[in-house]
Amino acid sequence: MQSRLDKSPVATWWWTIDRWFLAAFLSLMGLGIVLSFAASPAVAERIGLDSFHFATRQIIFTVPALGVMLAVSFLESRQIRRVALAMLCIMLVLMVVVLYIGVEVKGARRWISLAGLSIQPSEFLKPAFVIVCAWLFAEHKRQPDIPGNLFAMLLLILVVSLLVAQPDLGQTMLVTGTWGVMFFMAGLPWLWIIALGVTGASGLFAAYTVFPHVAARIDKFLTGEGDTFQVDMGREALINGGWFGVGPGEGTVKRVIPDSHADFVFSVAGEEFGLIMCFFIMSIFAFIVLRGLNTAMKEQDDFTRYAVGGLVTVFGLQSVINMCVNLQLMPAKGMTLPFISYGGSSQIAIAISMGMVLALTRKRPEKRKQMGFALSQRAMPAE
Repeated sequence: MQSRLDKSPVATWWWTIDRWFLAAFLSLMGLGIVLSFAASPAVAERIGLDSFHFATRQIIFTVPALGVMLAVSFLESRQIRRVALAMLCIMLVLMVVVLYIGVEVKGARRWISLAGLSIQPSEFLKPAFVIVCAWLFAEHKRQPDIPGNLFAMLLLILVVSLLVAQPDLGQTMLVTGTWGVMFFMAGLPWLWIIALGVTGASGLFAAYTVFPHVAARIDKFLTGEGDTFQVDMGREALINGGWFGVGPGEGTVKRVIPDSHADFVFSVAGEEFGLIMCFFIMSIFAFIVLRGLNTAMKEQDDFTRYAVGGLVTVFGLQSVINMCVNLQLMPAKGMTLPFISYGGSSQIAIAISMGMVLALTRKRPEKRKQMGFALSQRAMPAE
């Protein structure tokens, strides 16, 4: 245990970190490993791999993800902005490259192979995009003559264009929704809210018209006709589990779900551990989002407020989309459940995001004292 008198970086980190956030993130990582052992053996055996191939790789992904999250949580705000700007530039380049030499899966190019590793640039783009937009919004509010809001809008258009080109409509909705929340936090006028709402609705209609696979998914969701096998089995797994589940390793419906270890791990949790486990998982995600938004609204620094709000929003929206698909409340999307679904790029990228949340929400009494002293000095009448 670290002493409060110890001024080493680790001790300072321990006494200033938001331990509720840290406990919630570690809980989700632990659940990801447990549910990987429950959900992945059937998938691995179906494609001729060792039963615990995906479970072992989930552990391998979780270890560096934990290290990255803790390392990022040591950074200061200025360092986070620099890291995010560099990461944004690199990922934008890779987003262009992936359109030409990316691995095509089900008609979409979202992955690129580098040094033997498969990377999904859009996953790493999200935290960088949020941080840079938060900085632009904050700079505009600090100095209105700086066109930060305009630059943030141009950046959104660029990112959305690259995502649509892949195409990845799920990530497009996620990024656009998060940007809208941050813009709202920055105090956009009601006219902008109406304009953005109309633009979003027009974009959805255009996606339905232009992309056949989007139209097919929406039609299947609305009519129930066509190939709805996976979402039907996901719902069946939840029904089969009841309140308390059939027991670890005893699930039967999970064995026929193609992506039970990835997009439909929530259904596996429901079948084997029951709806009680599903509510527990949902409560952890809700706690993170609500605590994040509450902390953000109490922040005096505009950048920190927008950044923390944006990061927990993208985290929460992604989890809501995944769970709604499992519950058949939304058309199917290729969206992972943060920290729980199988996937290396997703694990590391989410770890970076939540490491930034831990870093930005650390207690900084010295900084607060300095800010309070500066404000009191301004308030003092001139002699």
